[in-house]
Amino acid sequence: MKYREDIRNVAIIAHVDHGKTTLVDEMLKQSDTLDSHVHLQERAMDSNAIEKERGITILAKNTAVNYKDYKINIMDTPGHADFGGEVERIMKMVDGVLLVVDAYEGTMPQTRFVLKKALEQHLTPIVVVNKIDKPSARPEEVVDEVLELFIELGADDDQLDFPVIYASAINGTSSLSDDPAEQTKTMAPIFDTIIEKIPAPVDNSDEPLQFQVSLLDYNDYVGRIGIGRVFRGKMKVGDQVSLMKLDGSIKNFRVTKIFGFFGLQRLEVQEAQAGDLIAVSGMEDIFVGETVTPIDHQEALPILHIDEPTLQMTFLVNNSPFAGREGKYVTSRKIEERLMSELHTDVSLRVENTESPDAWTVSGRGELHLSILIENMRREGYELQVSRPEVIERIVDGVKCEPFERVQIDTPEEYMGSVIEALGQRKAEMQDMIHSGNGQIRLVFLAPARGLIGFTTEFLSMTRGYGIMNHTFDQYLPMIQGTLGGRRNGALVSVDTGKATMYSIMSVEERGTVFVEPTTEVYEGMIVGENSRDNDLGVNITKAKQMTNVRSANKDQTSVIKKPRILTLEESLEFLNDDEYCEVTPESIRLRKQILNKSEREKAAKKRKVAE
Repeated sequence: MKYREDIRNVAIIAHVDHGKTTLVDEMLKQSDTLDSHVHLQERAMDSNAIEKERGITILAKNTAVNYKDYKINIMDTPGHADFGGEVERIMKMVDGVLLVVDAYEGTMPQTRFVLKKALEQHLTPIVVVNKIDKPSARPEEVVDEVLELFIELGADDDQLDFPVIYASAINGTSSLSDDPAEQTKTMAPIFDTIIEKIPAPVDNSDEPLQFQVSLLDYNDYVGRIGIGRVFRGKMKVGDQVSLMKLDGSIKNFRVTKIFGFFGLQRLEVQEAQAGDLIAVSGMEDIFVGETVTPIDHQEALPILHIDEPTLQMTFLVNNSPFAGREGKYVTSRKIEERLMSELHTDVSLRVENTESPDAWTVSGRGELHLSILIENMRREGYELQVSRPEVIERIVDGVKCEPFERVQIDTPEEYMGSVIEALGQRKAEMQDMIHSGNGQIRLVFLAPARGLIGFTTEFLSMTRGYGIMNHTFDQYLPMIQGTLGGRRNGALVSVDTGKATMYSIMSVEERGTVFVEPTTEVYEGMIVGENSRDNDLGVNITKAKQMTNVRSANKDQTSVIKKPRILTLEESLEFLNDDEYCEVTPESIRLRKQILNKSEREKAAKKRKVAE
């Protein structure tokens, strides 16, 4: 069997924030790829504004570097489980993986998640222990943890014999020794190990073409672009080919453009052959998992599995009293077009119409997945409302089931009791407890996803911000009866429309936490704070102080109000109850009751009680 010895295809996998993207930057800088005058900005692979701000990778990216006489195709994958669908499909495109693990944190839930996907595809692993320069690094123990994880996930003997490289991506250093003093300013140990250990792709270019799409991109000029690997044969610009659709139908089309990857650029190429990772345009309705073949030899590759959504929300046209003030796109037609265009590239998303022409059910992989879509929309000038996230139930073997997540929590020991109690109330089952030294403890739970909605804020205040929580989808299990989690406190709801005043905020403060600053415009039915008790409370936050001509000795200047708690988009979504909406515009995030009028709200609540 022939091999293309000059090419290597690898994916970089890791838990969030263990340094994948920074490592790819260094590999780009230290290879023979970029011209000496090209200045590479930090985390150059994270191209989207939200990726840069949050320091997370949302979309898988590919790049290629030249090293000696080899071309190494590198796929940078997301670490968040919400984008796990991307990781799984990338595993099909490569022959090996670089597993990056933090030298202090060790193996985390998403490390387990991404490694499991790689081992299932029988890929060759290389372990990179990153952040070796940290004073708290514990490389030997971390390598032991990784080995235990490999054994637990059923790795074969070849996979267990993985090479280990120690690196500090941020400093651009690496070495084969776990002694930080032996780090040298080079990525050569990583490159050399990739070339030595990762298998070269099979060269079967003389056989009939098979190209499978693993990722989608969209461009206004050429339409949908399919990114994938040529598994067999050759593809040339101008070829007439067949697209084997997921539903079994076949469409013929002409290849208009082929792009190869080089550094951070996509360059047009005339031809690609077995083992190449390329992007192809010319097919309008190409989808992930479909195979491109010659017209006279139609043989499809196995269909790729795409993770099903586990969480859904209702997106609605904004109908609040302030609708249309701040957004550029406010109509149902515009919002629907935008949601449909998201489906061009995001295969884990589902959008369904509802009975109302102004509302859609949008399903995704988790809170982060959906909140990033909402954040992107508001930045683009859209104005809309969303409901509280709900889990998607499913019938498995005739039993009603709901999604369960594997939750890993690292917290100082003193908060352990309250964390276990809070998760116990949310029907989570403890699976493991590990004392990791220096007063830290690691807890592992299996929890219903329903119970985790809105838990993050409570968890952070419970652990004074020292706790770290990570969770990934585990499996569907039989439904737990009763309500889980949710907000314990009621809301402070404005009974008036106008501007919030300092005077009235002071009188409301003792009732709970206020979310608005003085002079913020509010409307009747808008939520302006959280009540300290469990019921909703109507408050007048727009009342001004009556002026009299009697002056008191202690002047009004001494009055001071507490700093209001301004909620982020994620916190707002977590705060929501079933009878509330979050109104999202390019400039504001407001919380409101679905029924704005107080007496109508009370009538509806009575009706609900009677119905129950």
